Amino acid sequence: MSLTQQKVQRILSIDIMRGLTLFLMLFVNDLYEPGVPKWLLHTEGSVDGMGLADWVFPGFLFMVGMSIPYAISSRKKRGDADLAIFGHILIRTISLLFIGILMLNTDRLNEDLSGIDRNLWSVLLYVSIFLVWNAYPENTNRKHLFTGLKVLGILGLGILIAVFKAGKPGHISWLKIEWWGILGLIGWGYFAAATACLFLKSRLWPVAALWIFFIGLNICSQLGLMDWLDFFNPVFGVIIDGNVPSIVLAGLTVGLLLSARSLKNGKTAVIIAVLGFLCLAAGFFLRNWFILSKIYGTPSWALVCNGISLLSYALMFFIVDIKNKVKWAAMFAAAGKNSLTTYLAPDVIYFIVWGTGLPIFIYKQDANALFAVFGSLCWAAAMIGFSILLSRISIRLKL
Repeated sequence: MSLTQQKVQRILSIDIMRGLTLFLMLFVNDLYEPGVPKWLLHTEGSVDGMGLADWVFPGFLFMVGMSIPYAISSRKKRGDADLAIFGHILIRTISLLFIGILMLNTDRLNEDLSGIDRNLWSVLLYVSIFLVWNAYPENTNRKHLFTGLKVLGILGLGILIAVFKAGKPGHISWLKIEWWGILGLIGWGYFAAATACLFLKSRLWPVAALWIFFIGLNICSQLGLMDWLDFFNPVFGVIIDGNVPSIVLAGLTVGLLLSARSLKNGKTAVIIAVLGFLCLAAGFFLRNWFILSKIYGTPSWALVCNGISLLSYALMFFIVDIKNKVKWAAMFAAAGKNSLTTYLAPDVIYFIVWGTGLPIFIYKQDANALFAVFGSLCWAAAMIGFSILLSRISIRLKL
């Protein structure tokens, strides 16, 4: 089935935009910082400014929010009750947090104390994750095999966690949660937005009001007015800070706006663009008190990022869903439908290359910036292709 034929079943611009942000995430994550222009990289926390890398992750968070109304609607059409959907939201959140914690600890592993090479441990970790959370084909005579693979993955995770040791002799430590990591931030943002969408019955205005509430909460947190809740921060700090939820709820608001079928496409695109300009204006207004900083999670940064996401999506919606120009985006659409696989699969390649010493990353040098940037672009495109190949052989993560 072609992309055009699928248009009646889903809003293609959501998949394409999500795939494009994933491509940019892979690109900026691979950049060799000493050898590329600063405007492509993350800006230091104390510096008032932002580069491309400072928008890419919030751009993906925005797309996470946009997808939520359609996921909940799909489950309701299958007959799932609200309690069952909430249970799924909890399981998905916990899974993202769990995988995120494991990923964060790969760099902490002490090879001598654990008795295993760090790269090998990491490859086995990702293999186990794929075995447990893979979306195996349904209605086949291989159900026992798939169950066995899941059990094997669970055992693998258990063994890898059991042998994990960090620190040094006399000061040995185990898995540590210093921060939740990228997947953990996605998990908490998803939990806040999906729970809101479910229990607010996917109503646009209450969700929009909650978005504004989290912007206010982010402002209060930056001013130190939420310090009295510090004892909750080790677990719920991402929610209390308000920054990540405000970004995901912005996407959720737009997703609900798109689902309002009474709005004509052209009018919807204009409304989204106007929201984008308003967010940019609000972000630069708040810049008078809060610098643009991804590291500090300032409200000005979140609003500017949401403004960029809104304007980018309005353009994408116009090109794809109004003008029906979709052929150019097949690769991004495929990646957007398998976002977790697209994001995690390249790490397996990284650890294999690092462990074997294969001279693949020859473009990571500071003598020629153009070569370094072009190499990372090629890497990102290759990893998108890799995730598409995996999906064709039924390797696709689904939490």
